[in-house]
Amino acid sequence: MTVLDRISGFADDLVAWRHDFHTHPEIGFEEERTAAIVAEKLASWGVAVHRGVGRTGVVGVLEGKGGNYRRIGLRADMDALPIEEATGLPYASTAPGKMHACGHDGHTAMLLGAARYLAETRAFDGTAVFIFQPAEEGLGGARAMLADGLFQRFPCDEVYGLHNWPNGPRGKVTMRAGAAMAAADFFDIRIKGQGAHGAHPDQSRDPAVIAMTLGQAMQTIVSRNADPLKAMVVSITQIHTGSAYNVIPDTAHLAGTIRTFDGAMRELARTRVRELAAGIAAAFGATIEVDIRDIFSVLHNHDAQTAAAEETAVELFGRDNVETGVAPKMGSEDFADMLQAVPGAYVWLAGTPGPALHNPSYCFDDAILPLGAALLARLVEKRSAAA
Repeated sequence: MTVLDRISGFADDLVAWRHDFHTHPEIGFEEERTAAIVAEKLASWGVAVHRGVGRTGVVGVLEGKGGNYRRIGLRADMDALPIEEATGLPYASTAPGKMHACGHDGHTAMLLGAARYLAETRAFDGTAVFIFQPAEEGLGGARAMLADGLFQRFPCDEVYGLHNWPNGPRGKVTMRAGAAMAAADFFDIRIKGQGAHGAHPDQSRDPAVIAMTLGQAMQTIVSRNADPLKAMVVSITQIHTGSAYNVIPDTAHLAGTIRTFDGAMRELARTRVRELAAGIAAAFGATIEVDIRDIFSVLHNHDAQTAAAEETAVELFGRDNVETGVAPKMGSEDFADMLQAVPGAYVWLAGTPGPALHNPSYCFDDAILPLGAALLARLVEKRSAAA
């Protein structure tokens, strides 16, 4: 019986676990319920459990049948997003304003499935390290686990992760060696102008107009400052100002993200945001404060481990269902920081096409749960005994 056959035999359990996590989403560093369930299940299968790694993270350690062999890490993220769900599913979120809109409930279920299979079969040498990470969605969960001594306390020779991708075809595995996902900065820009009556704009230094002017100017960073052959995205995702129809407010707030693959381009974008803010502040007689924060590193997949992930996926799903060398993604993933500490690879597993990640109507494809669990488990079986 293959690993996929065996895990498919308890696919209903994987679905039940995911639906439960989906109904009870927890955002970053609040994953107490999720972590407790993960820890209880791991312990029930004989996995040594360590809680509170990186605040709400869980690490499970399972020894295989062999002796002094290699240690393979598998990682899943557990956190949800601050999004109001709009799917109408019978197991939809019961937490107002919180939703598993990125499929981390599915990733957690997949890693639990891999852990259960490996615990029941022990058909591997060395050690499997199951890393259930909190706070992937921009809150620094990977960095928190690393700062808590993740790989010093639980050494790994390699580490692997995956992410669902709702663009089809179902079951297709894609990956690329090298730079696979972008670095990301988050920014907050706070504008202090001067409020006035809406009928007397001449008595104001209107922060709404200043915000619009700065927002427009920031779009020239990509179109007029960046090398057109190097990828960059500057997105303003929040604009906050005012509370009445007839009042020009005192302040405005812009927020958003910068995505790059190149360190020089990243610094260019940071510098230009600050320069534009300073110039526009002077032009309008306002005060503008800019806060830009390094949130995600570029995710670099290592050559040998990407090749191993490809070989394993081809073994499980066939050559036609595996594609390598795909284009890098402008999205970001804090597994990048783990890959800076330990060689490894991160791959994408497609589900049936549907609403995009981070969309209120996003719906995880339950049919890929055993596929992801099998891929993770088989990586441990193959790589723990690798030369």
